[in-house]
Amino acid sequence: MAKKGNDYLGLSYPISLILAIIPVTAWILGVVTRIMEGKLLQGIIRILPFIGLPIWILDLIFMITKKEIFRLG
Repeated sequence: MAKKGNDYLGLSYPISLILAIIPVTAWILGVVTRIMEGKLLQGIIRILPFIGLPIWILDLIFMITKKEIFRLG
């Protein structure tokens, strides 16, 4: 499971930040990370294009400012 501060499969912050900047990897790893955390609904929501885009932007902002991805709950 992803650890707080080391998001995207427990990778270090610099690597997670680089992966969060790239839209395709952020989308795939966002879905995988949320499903691995047991949040299936959040993973499914992440797949939807019009809802996933704003969440990707929030993920990127949170990764830069708080060093963790945005979590809905």
